[in-house]
This record gives sequence, structure tokens and C-alpha cells, in this order.
Amino acid sequence: MLEIFKTIEDKLQEDDTVSEGCWVALTKPTNEELQTVSRETGIDIDDLRAPLDDEERSRIEQEGDCVIVLVDIPSLDEKDRYVTIPLGIYMTKQAIVTVCLEETPVLRAFMNNRVREFYTYKKTRFVFQILYRNATSYLRYLRIIDRKSEQIEEKLHISQKNKELIELLELEKSLVYFTTSLRSNETVLEKLLRTDKVKKYPEDEELLEDVIIENKQAIEMANIYSGILSGTMDAFASVISNNLNVVMKFLSTVTIVLSIPTLIASLFGMNFVNIPLGDNPHGFLIVTVCTLVLTALVTIFFQRKNLF
Repeated sequence: MLEIFKTIEDKLQEDDTVSEGCWVALTKPTNEELQTVSRETGIDIDDLRAPLDDEERSRIEQEGDCVIVLVDIPSLDEKDRYVTIPLGIYMTKQAIVTVCLEETPVLRAFMNNRVREFYTYKKTRFVFQILYRNATSYLRYLRIIDRKSEQIEEKLHISQKNKELIELLELEKSLVYFTTSLRSNETVLEKLLRTDKVKKYPEDEELLEDVIIENKQAIEMANIYSGILSGTMDAFASVISNNLNVVMKFLSTVTIVLSIPTLIASLFGMNFVNIPLGDNPHGFLIVTVCTLVLTALVTIFFQRKNLF
């Protein structure tokens, strides 16, 4: 999808043509759209295709008059798992071009004009605002992951299944993706702060420093949540093992208790002459009462030993 936006008289408006100071947004673009943007802006089509590879690394480079900034942004895949995808930002003398595999809230906020002091013709500030929105998006997703891990943790006391363990593994995998992407983004941000390829005004440098701070905070949160999640998974495995031991102990105790009447019944069921109490009219009752009493005594003994 190809969308063109431009700030006219401090209002964001959609446009049909690429012009000075506009923003060209490509979302899951077709080959025809890529060729059109490449022809209108002079950006090499291979550079425009780079963010469409979900394994593309974060980097900053310059091709002629175009500065290319590639960063990873958080996203949800089709199975509602937290992953990261590349976002390409291209700064030319004429316009800003963004390329992404899918629609993202990071850019949608700008398209809906929900970002203060956003103007398409202020290209450097616009790029830094995108990076700031990206850093805050990581923080938001990390808080969601933390809440999900807490919900799963509440199930540890009663769960004996693998479902929660699989959910925790998925969250831990997401944290690994986030941590790796955030560190790659940090390298790009540090280069942006030092480079002369991008013209920066004092207020732009302050915004970039805020982006770096937010990104470092996201890295710290990801590391903290990853440690908590690892501890939770260890606790989960211990709870499952302990629950299994409790069940096995209970079943073993029940087996021992039930073996007493089984043994007595087997002895008195033997086919031989002069069986004890065989001639007594109350023999069956006596044997039954003695069996119940002995079984009760053994049960009480196990209860006092906390084996029941």
C-alpha cells in the first residue's frame, strides 16, 4: 500500500504525488509501488526492498544523497506472538520514505495526526519522532509481557500441565527477540548521535538523547523481565515435580493401606482344614472387625506421619 502525506498550513493531508517536504509511506508494497517510489525519489529499488526481509539487520548508511536508517520495531505475528520486524526510513532532500512489512502502530499514530509538533517537512525531527515512538512501543509491549507472565504465575499453584510452560517459553523467546533488536537499535542511535550525515538542530539532538534513554530503559526492562521469567519457569518445573511426588506418595500410601484387608482376605480364603474361627458362627464378623480396626490403625499412623 502506497500513501503520501504532507503538512500544509500545519495540517497533515493526504496527497497523490511525491513533492517537496512530503512523507511517502509504503506498507507491504507491491513491486509496482516500489518502482514508482524509486523513480520519483531516486532511491535504489534494492535499498527499498531491504526492510521487506524480516532478517534484515539494523543499520545506518548513506547512498548518494539518501540517508538510510533501518531499525527493528515490535509487532504481533499471526499467532499473537511478540516478534520484531524491520522498518526502513529513507531521508532524501525531497522527502521522507518509510517501508515496512505490515501496518504498525508506530507509524499509524503519525498518519492519524496524533503526534504533537509533527510536520513532514521537518525531516530530521520526523525521523527522531519515529524512533521515539518505536522505543516507547517496546516499553508498552514489555509491560504487556510482564502482565502475561504474572497471570501465568498465578496458575503455578494448581497446574500440572505443560500449557503454561509452553506459554512461558513463547514469552521468553519474545524477550530474546526484543533484547537483540533493542541492542541493534542502540547501535544505530549512537551512530545517529555522532554522525554528520543527518543535519541536527539543538532541539533535535535533545529528542535523540531522549530516544536513547528510552531505548536503554527498554533494554534494562527486557533484561529484568527475562530474569524474572527464567525464575518463574524454574519454579514452574519445581511445582510440577513436587505435585507429581505428592500424588505418587498418596497413591503408595493408599496401596499399603488396602494391602492389609487384601492380605487377611487371602489368608482366610485358603482352602485347608481347621481354618481359624472356621467353626465359630461369628468368625466372619470377628475377622471383618479385626481387619477394619487394623486398617484404621495403619491409616491413623500414616496420617500422623503426614503421608495422607
